[in-house]
Formats: sequence, C-alpha cells, structure tokens
Amino acid sequence: MEITNLKEKRAVCVKRDTKETKIYMELNLDGSGQTSLYTGIGFFDHMLDGFARHGFFDLTVKVEGDLEVDSHHTIEDTGIVLGTAIREALGDKKGICRFGDRILPMDETLVLCAVDLSGRPYLNFDVNFTVPKTGDMDTEMAREFFYAVSYAAGMNLHLKLLDGTNNHHIMEGVFKSFGKALDEAVQQDERIQGVLSTKGSL
Repeated sequence: MEITNLKEKRAVCVKRDTKETKIYMELNLDGSGQTSLYTGIGFFDHMLDGFARHGFFDLTVKVEGDLEVDSHHTIEDTGIVLGTAIREALGDKKGICRFGDRILPMDETLVLCAVDLSGRPYLNFDVNFTVPKTGDMDTEMAREFFYAVSYAAGMNLHLKLLDGTNNHHIMEGVFKSFGKALDEAVQQDERIQGVLSTKGSL
C-alpha cells in the first residue's frame, strides 16, 4: 500500500494493488462533499457519494476489481483503503472530538450510527436486509465493507436499523448516517488539548 499526504492539511492519497483489485483513493476530511467515483458497481458508487456528500468529505475513488468473480473483493478492499485513508488523514488525532453519532431518518427508515475514533477496532452491525441485492450491489457486502473500514481505521463503529422496510432506503440510511457521524467525530475543538482521552493517547 502506498500512502501520500496531499497539500491539504488532512488529506491523503492511498494506492493499493493486489491480484484481485487495484484501488486509487483521495480523501480530504475538510472538504465540501465533492466526489469522483468509479468502482464498477453503480449502487456502491451511489452509496459512497451519499457518505461523502453528507459528511462533507472530498472523495475520489477509482477501482479495477475482479467483478467477473463477484463484488466481494471490490467492496471489501475499498473499505480497507477508506479506513486506511481515514486513519492516515487524522494523523495524531490531536484536537478531534473523537466521538460522533447520528440518528438519520429516510422516509420510513431510521438508522443509528455511532463512531469512536479510539484506535480500537470494533464493528457492531445490526442491520438486516430482506433482498440479496440493492441495484447491482450485494446487500451482504454492506457489513463486510464497514468491518473493513472499522478495522483499517482503528474505529469503534455501531450501525443499527431502528425501523424500515425498503432496502434501498435502509442501505442509503446506513451510508449517510455513517458520513454524518464521522464528520462529527473528526471535527476539531479548540477546547481539546492534545487528544481527548484519559490515557493521553488514541
């Protein structure tokens, strides 16, 4: 994996090449929600766009994956790279709020997301889908994506479906609530001296 700091303060470029995927990503935590996305999976692109726009992250993603096999490697590996980009863009984490949460409504759907940028990876994914696909994205891959993000970023991440029946709305609510919660967690607060931890480190 190749990681490069960009000219913006909290922005990085991550490249990851394997036999299964080739991924190029740029992430700016202090952006305005601008995106350029191509993973080869249209619905996944739509979800990443919702995450970035509602989190006000600038995000560029270009993926060449083995979609002739299935979508697993493309989606999981994109999660690994996104988690890595978040971790690297945060740097020493000095001054960040660390915690973020959002209960997000989307029509009949209600999704809860809570984030702790603790450095300790953990995923609690309590979201059930009733169809195998939304668009051209396998619904079972949502959990794999967020597992990869949480572990690569060193993030405690909880996602819970509180209500909802439409699988498109559920998936979209999950990605958008994650964007909003992460945006809150990465914000810097001038009251915080060093890192927000009784241990003195994150």
